[in-house]
Amino acid sequence: MAKIRQTVNIKKNSFEVTAWQQEQVVIGIDEVGRGCLAGPVVAAAVILPINKMSRMLKDSKIMTPEERQSAFLWIKKHCFYGVGIVHHRIVDQHNIRQATFIAMKRAVINVLEISRLSPSALLVDAMPLDLFDTVLYDIPVHHFPYGESKSSSIAAASIVAKVTRDGMMASFDAALPGYVWADNKGYGTVAHKIAIRKHHYSIIHRLSFLNGLFQPSYKDTSEGMIGQVEGMQLSFDDVTREKCNDEAGEILCRSD
Repeated sequence: MAKIRQTVNIKKNSFEVTAWQQEQVVIGIDEVGRGCLAGPVVAAAVILPINKMSRMLKDSKIMTPEERQSAFLWIKKHCFYGVGIVHHRIVDQHNIRQATFIAMKRAVINVLEISRLSPSALLVDAMPLDLFDTVLYDIPVHHFPYGESKSSSIAAASIVAKVTRDGMMASFDAALPGYVWADNKGYGTVAHKIAIRKHHYSIIHRLSFLNGLFQPSYKDTSEGMIGQVEGMQLSFDDVTREKCNDEAGEILCRSD
C-alpha cells in the first residue's frame, strides 16, 4: 500500500523529470474555491506530456485572466486533464475539507479515464489526499505547500481549476443578479457581503460559511414568516481591509 508523503525542500519539477526519465508520468492536483462563501469547490488533475513544459504554467493566483486563458489553451492542446466539481450543498452537509477531497478524487478519476495512463505518483498542493479507499491506493501521493511553484503539473491543475470555476461563477450573473459573481467569484469581499445583506443569501451560498457572519431573524409579513439576514457582523472601519480566513488559512476575499 502506497504512503502519503509530505515532501519539503524539493527542486522544481523534480518529480516530473524523474518520472519522464523512466518514460512515466505524474498527475498534478489542485483546487479552487475552498474559502468562498458561495458556489462549488473545483479541483483539477493534469498530466503533462513527457519532456514538455511551458513558462506559462505558474500559480494561477498571480496570473491575469488573460494569462490564465492563454495557459489553459496550451493545457487543452498538449495535456490530459480532468475536473472534479462538488456542489455547495455537499460542502454544507460535510465540510469544506472533505468536499475538497471528493473533488480531487473525481478529478483524478476523470483524467485517468481520458488518458488511460498509469502515473508513477500524484502531486498535491498542500492537502494530504487519501486514496486508500479507491483502486488507486497503491499510487504514491506527495503533498507539499506552495505546490504551484514547485511543480508545473500542480500549476497547470491550478489554472484549469481556476478558469473552470471562474467561468461557472460568471455565468451565475444572469440567473442570480445582484451579487456580481463575475467580480467576486463567490469570495467574501465587502461588496459581496453588502449584496447578501441587501438581497439575502442566494441558492448557491454555503450556509455553513455564513453562520459566523450573519444573524438570522424573522419578521411577520402578509404572506407569513419570512427569514431575513440582519445584524451583519462586518467591520467598516476600513472597507479596503478584507480579512476572512478559512480553516486552511486561504484568504476568502481573494477573487482574482
